[in-house]
Amino acid sequence: MRKKIILDCDPGHDDAIAILLAHGNPNIELLAITTVVGNQTLEKVSHNALAVAEIAKIKNIPIAKGTERPLVREIETAPAIHGDSGLDGPILPTPTQTFHPSHAVQLIIDLIMSYPPNTITLVPTGGLTNIALAARLEPKIINRVKEVVLMGGGYHTGNWSAVAEFNIKIDPEAAHIVFSAGWKVTMVGLDLTHQALATPDVIQRIAEIGTKPAQFVVELLEFFGKMYKKSQGFDAPPVHDPCAVAYVIDPSLIKTQQVPIHIELTGTHTLGMTVADFRYPPKPCNTQVATTLNREKFWHLVIEAIKSLGDDQ
Repeated sequence: MRKKIILDCDPGHDDAIAILLAHGNPNIELLAITTVVGNQTLEKVSHNALAVAEIAKIKNIPIAKGTERPLVREIETAPAIHGDSGLDGPILPTPTQTFHPSHAVQLIIDLIMSYPPNTITLVPTGGLTNIALAARLEPKIINRVKEVVLMGGGYHTGNWSAVAEFNIKIDPEAAHIVFSAGWKVTMVGLDLTHQALATPDVIQRIAEIGTKPAQFVVELLEFFGKMYKKSQGFDAPPVHDPCAVAYVIDPSLIKTQQVPIHIELTGTHTLGMTVADFRYPPKPCNTQVATTLNREKFWHLVIEAIKSLGDDQ
């Protein structure tokens, strides 16, 4: 059976590739795309989601706008990585579809409650505001969700501070709710995603597909790479968000380790840190971290998904 997911995102270059992977892989049934403030403002990332849907020929899948600010804190965006639009680089098509009338949080709840328990996996690749609000508004979803596979955090690595990753730091209170809710959480953090580098050989393989979606991804990665080199010194950009989708498709691609994870909410220099407790003996918990990526199999999944989108636009 195809694995049913809701992709909650803030497109974002790597979010865009995550959308293409989720839609293009035959083992995934993408039930909805929901958007949240993060890489750019809600209006910008939501427009980007519609534009990516246009490129991927996504039809009859609801796309819903979510929360426009964190639970408590002021908005932080990432123009140094994603540009002013949130998806700078390629020229985006004009969307032809409109947003679902429901708020993203309500759509998440309605979908989870309408399917049998243990059916839907939540895949958040931005801040966790929508997911936290859904869990608070309808706590019954917690026992119905199969798993939360999120891109965020890092057990040894930070990027928005010395110890905190962007998606967690922009709304740490929401992250605290999600990580402590009691459902199964797999944290696909920077320790893992920094292994998913879009090196020149990978970009060449994508370019050789020769379709419009492939060219879109090449242009994404070229801009993304320049910004990552300038802002963080990477020779090739890490493609974070598709790693979470890839784990749902094939968990054997990524090794994991079960550890308790706590979100730092009060530290002056550690706000948003995902504190993973690796002490022995391990404590019983519902959380695990991704540790090791099979890079070749990962990129094979992404490239095959892009190929499957075709070029009949």
